[in-house]
Amino acid sequence: MKKLISALMVVVAFTTSTYAQTDAKAKAILADVSKKYKSYNIVKTDFTFTLDNPKAKVKETQQGTLYVKANSNKYKVAMTNQELFSDGKSQWTYLKKDKEVQVSNVDNSGDAINPAKIFTVYEKGFKYIYTGEEKVGSKTYQMIDLTPVDAKKSIFKVRLSIDKAAKQIANVVLFDKNGNKYTYNVKTFSPNVNVPETTFAFDAKKYPGVEVVDLR
Repeated sequence: MKKLISALMVVVAFTTSTYAQTDAKAKAILADVSKKYKSYNIVKTDFTFTLDNPKAKVKETQQGTLYVKANSNKYKVAMTNQELFSDGKSQWTYLKKDKEVQVSNVDNSGDAINPAKIFTVYEKGFKYIYTGEEKVGSKTYQMIDLTPVDAKKSIFKVRLSIDKAAKQIANVVLFDKNGNKYTYNVKTFSPNVNVPETTFAFDAKKYPGVEVVDLR
């Protein structure tokens, strides 16, 4: 599952500092989504993350929970075999089966790999276009396709499904040039949850016997 969590983190690995818009309707929808999201403090989501490559006959799905502090690089991702933590300065990757945690500095550059940005991935480095609405059950989703300004990036398209009523991203699908499709599906979205700041840092005392590998 190491490659699966690495795939999850690729969600924002290809962002750049260039800002571009191509569709006024898409821009207005995304502005509303961003405004609402940034009005929250800490958001909790339960999600499924799927890596799918039909040609290579690979399909892996894992469930997880994300805690993220809006407007910051603080987050915690809890999955079956791994956990990720970031306090905004350091980040920890805890490999449960290996009983090992790797510590590194947070990359605050424009190309930072940061799961905390899953709900704002569109803000930099993309052209975007509104492609219409889709109705699933009682909900209506606004569909927006993103393409990176830098055509050399491995991800060539990102598709967002936005809950029209809630003004929240419900689904993110990334397509790369190697035939991989990464799908992040939000199952629950809970804003302004009450969790302590210690949630966003790895506490070795709570994980006895775990080897700490400091890569800073």
